[in-house]
Formats: sequence, C-alpha cells, structure tokens
Amino acid sequence: MSKKNGTDESAWAEHPMRCMGVRGAIDVAENTEEAILAATHELLTAMIDANNIDPDDVGSMFMTTTMDLNAQYPAVAARALGWMDVAIMCGHEMDVPHGLPQCLRILINWHTTLSAQDIQHVYLGAAQRLRPDRAEQLNKTI
Repeated sequence: MSKKNGTDESAWAEHPMRCMGVRGAIDVAENTEEAILAATHELLTAMIDANNIDPDDVGSMFMTTTMDLNAQYPAVAARALGWMDVAIMCGHEMDVPHGLPQCLRILINWHTTLSAQDIQHVYLGAAQRLRPDRAEQLNKTI
C-alpha cells in the first residue's frame, strides 16, 4: 500500500483536501476602531460568501494593515463573527512608497477540495487596483 501524506492512496483519492490560500484586500476609510472593524467585517464576509468557507476548515489566517492603520486589531472582527478557534495573526504590511494607503489584507489558509483556479480572491473598493484581474473575476461571479 503506497502512502500519500500519511494515508493510503484510495482514501486520498476519495477526499482530495489540501490547504489553499484565499486572499483579499480592502481600503479602510480612516484609522478608527469602527472603520477597521467595519472594513474587516465587509472583506471577511465577502471572502466567506464567495468561497463558502467554514471556519472549521480554516487552518489559520494572517491579517495585515498598512502602517497608517493601528487603531484596532482586525482579528477582533473575525472573533465577532464567531471565528474563536481559528489561529489568527495580525501584522503590518511592508511600507512601500507607492503602495495603497489605509489598506487591510487577509490571507486565509483553508482546507478545501477546490483547485487554485476555482478559489475566489476578493478585492474590494480601492484595493481592486492591487489585482484588477481578481476583482474582475469576482464581479463576473456575483
């Protein structure tokens, strides 16, 4: 019996779960707790809805903000949505001179059977300019 990731091949073929990344970004109106939490809620719920994500299938989530956003941890919004058991790390994005200001980004490491081509990455508001190809793809599916 050959092994693949600690299971036999027949079990692997029946349940081809793998960890995939789901990305998203949104601009935040101002550096206030309310604005950061509202933008995080909007982006995270859009990512959940676009991909039918169940928090039980999430391995971890990494949230970043640009250096000009520090009034609240974005993870607070995820906890308010019930994501109590997901490992979440918050940090600051690189301070690139031509980067989008007041930007929140999320990377969810998610166990799914979807292929990379089937995952819907979500870019909202001014953050659509970061990945116009992904923003256009999402708009076609809505």
